[in-house]
Amino acid sequence: MIISLNTALDLKILSPNEPIGLFIIFVGLIFTGMIFYIIYAVSINKESLEDKKIRTKKEYLQKEKIGKLFPKKK
Repeated sequence: MIISLNTALDLKILSPNEPIGLFIIFVGLIFTGMIFYIIYAVSINKESLEDKKIRTKKEYLQKEKIGKLFPKKK
């Protein structure tokens, strides 16, 4: 007694013509778009505002320390 795969699992509901199939395609497109956006965002190396503040604060402290080590003579 052999039962075909289509009748046992009723794979017709997953076809692109059915609501579940359309939902699966839609979710797949959103997921793919998110992956491409993440790859794009990482590749252009955006800095967050906090990263910029921390970097400028470190540069300022470094300049202060260098200024203390090598004071300008008048």
